Amino acid sequence: MIAVVTTMTTEVPAPDRVTQEDIEEAARRKELIIRWISRISGYVVVLGLWEWASGAVLEENLLPGPTRVLQTAVELFQDGKVFPAFGASLSRILLGVFLSFIIGSMIGIITQNRWFSGFFKDAITIGLTSPGLIWVLITALVFGNRWFGPILAIILTTFALVSVNVAEGIGSLPKDTLDMARAFKVNLVDRNRHIVIPHLAPYLFTGLRFSFSIGWKVTVLTEIFTASSGIGFELRIAQILFRQDEVLTWILLFFVFALFLEKVVLQAIEDRFFRWRKEIAST
Repeated sequence: MIAVVTTMTTEVPAPDRVTQEDIEEAARRKELIIRWISRISGYVVVLGLWEWASGAVLEENLLPGPTRVLQTAVELFQDGKVFPAFGASLSRILLGVFLSFIIGSMIGIITQNRWFSGFFKDAITIGLTSPGLIWVLITALVFGNRWFGPILAIILTTFALVSVNVAEGIGSLPKDTLDMARAFKVNLVDRNRHIVIPHLAPYLFTGLRFSFSIGWKVTVLTEIFTASSGIGFELRIAQILFRQDEVLTWILLFFVFALFLEKVVLQAIEDRFFRWRKEIAST
């Protein structure tokens, strides 16, 4: 009797193949985690040293710790002082940066002409090298607490940054592409939309971000000296009344708000404007 033994084999699913995209995604995820851990660690160390120094090195009245500053921030929000102060400062900086962007862009465009280049050359150099405090003091002495003093200080401090970036962008325009567009009779609107503006966009955003970051400093300085509202005004009042916890609280709120506008608002606008780059890179 012959017994026939049949062996049944079960198919074992082959492990998923690891693609190059999976490796790159894992590397990006790892890099993001390390970046956030290092950033959070920096805040923890600084705040920990600050809390330790408050009371251990200096008296708490001279150097209030993060805990007391946080309590003071809650009180300022409850009193309704924070939003009006930031609204006044933000309105000044938005108007000042907008006018600086327009004026700086116009100067950057016309300086492609040799005569205008010589006309504005020293003015741009002075604008790039002079500290904002000089213009703050000049506008404070000339205009006092008039509303356009801080606006003019912002323009004088930041317009040169925009002019230089715009001039550099125009100077590096792709001449061959423009000549080809003219040869194929592409109209002026389409040339500017599809060639000139996309090429100038990085230079414009660079000038805008630099102007915005410097404009914040100039705005607060002018408010400290002359304004009757805003973050700088609240800092001056707190310093006059020897309220050190309020001084540090306004400074910390200023840092947080500036970081929020820079890293969230402006970055979101820039990412949305340049999303076409990611689309091109993925194709």
